[in-house]
Amino acid sequence: MSQHLSEQELLRRQKLAELQQLGINPYPADEFKINVNALDIKENYERDKLNYKDVSIAGRVMSIRDMGKACFAVIQDSTARIQIYIRKDDICPTDDKTLYDVVWKKLTDIGDIIGIEGYVFTTKTGEISIHTTSFKILSKALKPLPIVKTDESGNSFDEVSDPEFRYRQRYVDLIINPQVRDTFKKRTQIVNSIRNTLNNAGLLEVETPILQSIPGGATARPFITHHNALNIPLYLRIANELYLKRLIVGGFDGVYEFAKDFRNEGMDRTHNPEFTVLEFYVAYKDYNWMMKFSEELLEKVVLDLYGKTTVTVGDKEIDFAAPFKRVTMYDAIKEHTGVDISNLDEEGLRKVCKDLNIHVEASMGKGKLIDEIFGAKCEGNYIQPTFITDYPVEMSPLTKKHRTNAGLVERFELMVNGKEIANAYSELNDPIDQRERFEEQLKLQERGDDEAMFIDHDFLRALEYGMPPTAGIGIGIDRLTMMLTNNAAIQEVLFFPQMRPEHKAED
Repeated sequence: MSQHLSEQELLRRQKLAELQQLGINPYPADEFKINVNALDIKENYERDKLNYKDVSIAGRVMSIRDMGKACFAVIQDSTARIQIYIRKDDICPTDDKTLYDVVWKKLTDIGDIIGIEGYVFTTKTGEISIHTTSFKILSKALKPLPIVKTDESGNSFDEVSDPEFRYRQRYVDLIINPQVRDTFKKRTQIVNSIRNTLNNAGLLEVETPILQSIPGGATARPFITHHNALNIPLYLRIANELYLKRLIVGGFDGVYEFAKDFRNEGMDRTHNPEFTVLEFYVAYKDYNWMMKFSEELLEKVVLDLYGKTTVTVGDKEIDFAAPFKRVTMYDAIKEHTGVDISNLDEEGLRKVCKDLNIHVEASMGKGKLIDEIFGAKCEGNYIQPTFITDYPVEMSPLTKKHRTNAGLVERFELMVNGKEIANAYSELNDPIDQRERFEEQLKLQERGDDEAMFIDHDFLRALEYGMPPTAGIGIGIDRLTMMLTNNAAIQEVLFFPQMRPEHKAED
């Protein structure tokens, strides 16, 4: 196999060789000292011009507008784009004009990373620019950027929009589409806001195993691998719940983790096999406390991000101001289907699914059937933040039974814009009850449900030492970020989403 090079790529390699023949290293190792960034200049120059008489900045060349013995160009650093002005006599004060005539005009391309020194001024058209007094190539780009149109000032205004290209070559997407970088900056702000709130509440951030001997804490199909030295199968975690609850047993009153979880399931606009979930657990609390705490947490996140409680999601305005609406699962199903399922057995639920034209599998038990009904007929109706509460016991093998309603558990899910973004319990801490729930899951496995939970004997042993009453929650960071940045696809909030293998033509 050999590398196929386009005409432009071959030309850039020729330019690389010419630079080297001139004794110029296109990839220098020495530090280029920077004392300012583009955004700083654009925001502060007009009110503090004396501070910008001697600037040193580096960035990627995004456009060049040749004017003979001078030219304008636009460079982009990590903060913004800014115009630079380069004149032959300024960067070549001696009779040797090679740096301008050859290195700049002939051997520098859009996409190259350069360092410049100079001073800031305002052009006759009112654009803040940098008058360049010295110039240095810091990295020669051997692949051209996608064609981007520019206006008369040399500013880019076209975007690369093909999702296949953008997700597969995210590094190019980030260069060409500055708003994409803003999405990921907001993602970090969201995580930092949550982390600050949890730290201030006295919770401890921890790390738990990703490779696990049992894929516990959720109902999902795991990825399986093999440990050669121990000669045992291992699983990428589907959740970190059972390990965090072990820490509550161990004496911590509150723990949290931003966890990378993995589920060997389908991929679509809201699912990626690798995703991020925040889980936290607080001793001596219940799901009522968790509802109040989580709605206040999310309200604060939105306020930190935008200075208000409302966000635009598609054509909808979502208000995260606490408190959120609360609806029981049975009431939700009755409202949106007209059917009261609260006293139905598995056979009755299958008939309801048939009447509602909901496809179900023979392996599904009561919990899965109810989940299918809710997902098909109810979930999409909850646009404003709404807690769906009090789930059937069959749907929640890790949840404490309801204190007043037999057959239910103390669980809630938070629905926003028709999607679940959080799942929380009054955690089951009765080891005998927990063992029986695991055994029920084992029966579902035997029926062919490959998402049913395994029995985690070590977790049961931990519970037998005693776990205090505990409230726990999982919040999907990817889905939350999608909503708070107005993105409809999970791929937009993951730097490197999973993609199908890239097929390359053979020679």
